[in-house]
Amino acid sequence: MITSDKIRNVKGELDAQTIYHEVRSLGDFAAFAKQYIYDADDHVARNALWCLTKANDAELAQLQPMLNELIDNAMSTPHSAVRRLTLNIIERLKMSEEELRTDFLDFCLDHMTCPTELPGIQSLCMKLAYRMCSFYPELMGEFMRTIEAMEMDFYKPAVKSIRNRLLRQEKK
Repeated sequence: MITSDKIRNVKGELDAQTIYHEVRSLGDFAAFAKQYIYDADDHVARNALWCLTKANDAELAQLQPMLNELIDNAMSTPHSAVRRLTLNIIERLKMSEEELRTDFLDFCLDHMTCPTELPGIQSLCMKLAYRMCSFYPELMGEFMRTIEAMEMDFYKPAVKSIRNRLLRQEKK
C-alpha cells in the first residue's frame, strides 16, 4: 500500500520504480498525483513526481485534465526539484492552441534565460516555450530571435544542446 511515509523514504531508482509499479497496478495515476504531488512535505511531493516520471506517455495521459494545476504548481513552487519534475511531466502532456496560457509562456521565456535557474529547468522551459510559440508564427519569430541572441558562454551543455537542436529544427 502506498503511503506518504513510503513515498518520503524513496531513496533511489529501485524505490521509485517500486512505487511506480504499485501505481501502475492500481491504474489510477491521476488519483496518485492528486493525493501526493501537492503534499506540504516537499520530499513527498518531489518523490511522488519522480515516481510519475517513470510512467509511459499513455499512463501520463491520465494527468491531462490536471494540466492547469500542474502548470500552476510549476510556476508557484519554491522547490526547484518539484518545479523540474513538474515541468518534465507537463512537457510530456498535450498542449493545444486553445489551452495556451500566456502566463505560463511568460514564465517559460523568463526561466529559460534566467542565469540563476538550474539547467534542467532552463532546458524544459525552452522546449515548452518552443511548443507554445509554434502555434503563432509571430511568437515563433520572437522566440527564435531570443534564443539566437543568448550568450551561450553563460549556459550549461544541456541548455546549449536544446537551443542548438531548436535552431537546427527551425531552419529545416
